[in-house]
Amino acid sequence: MEIEITHRGKVLFPDTVITKGNLIDYYEKIADHMIPFLKDRPLTLHRFPAGIAKEGFFQKNASEYFPDWIKTARIKKKNGWVNHVICNTTETLLYLVNQGTITFHTTLSRLDKLEFPDRLIFDLDPPKDSFEMVVEGARAIREILENRLGLKTYPMTTGSKGLHVVIPLNCTENFNEVHDFAKKVATYVCYNHPEKYTMAIPKNQREGRLFLDYMRNSYGHTGVCPFSVRAIEGAPVATPLHWDELDSNTLNARTYTIHNVLQRLEEIENPWKLFEKHEKSITVAKVHLEKLMEECIQAEYL
Repeated sequence: MEIEITHRGKVLFPDTVITKGNLIDYYEKIADHMIPFLKDRPLTLHRFPAGIAKEGFFQKNASEYFPDWIKTARIKKKNGWVNHVICNTTETLLYLVNQGTITFHTTLSRLDKLEFPDRLIFDLDPPKDSFEMVVEGARAIREILENRLGLKTYPMTTGSKGLHVVIPLNCTENFNEVHDFAKKVATYVCYNHPEKYTMAIPKNQREGRLFLDYMRNSYGHTGVCPFSVRAIEGAPVATPLHWDELDSNTLNARTYTIHNVLQRLEEIENPWKLFEKHEKSITVAKVHLEKLMEECIQAEYL
């Protein structure tokens, strides 16, 4: 199926003169890498039909004018239902971009097990774009999750300000269990380094510390899809990384854009190629985490 592309010359990123055609070309070339992370996940679309100089909007319900071949799924949400778009093909991806979608956000679970996430995300949000703090925080998260709790972790620049540290799960625990586990991990990290990390939601309570956001690990919440473009000048891309690439001297959240991420994938293997092969339950990790937290409490009273 050939998708009719309209207004290829429309400038979507005015300062860096990136057009709709540039965006379409990027998504068409990245599709084989990106669609495995979109497949069978309810989408939230961040659309900017007039470009990023104008206010965009988030869309969950599929528009009535979307063609019949666009797959949708009616998903139960609080106080009702939402008819989400499902993007399993390059044709769907390009159609949505032609409709002004710049960024794709996905649920943390798939259609076949919506109540059971197959990934856990920590979103590391720095004060004043301090990427050095983000790198340090990501390494701290990795140390506890991999070395002490036995889980595999994958880093990704968000294309905005910080990093995501993502853990593949095997869908054996529901969102309530995963959310509780993520909260306890963040609590443990903050407890041991209260001068560096915080879970405080109001920005005026963070006092220059790195915000460890675990809250998107809830039913219906989303994360930016790997290889998705962000609505920021320069068209930065959410980019999967190898851990040894984390260097605040050479990397920031917007290092990779539609102009260089494709070349990157030609030169190195996709860092998340084996993501699904490392899916795991958090059952054993929860037991180990409880012991670590008990040790902290005991040490405080010695």
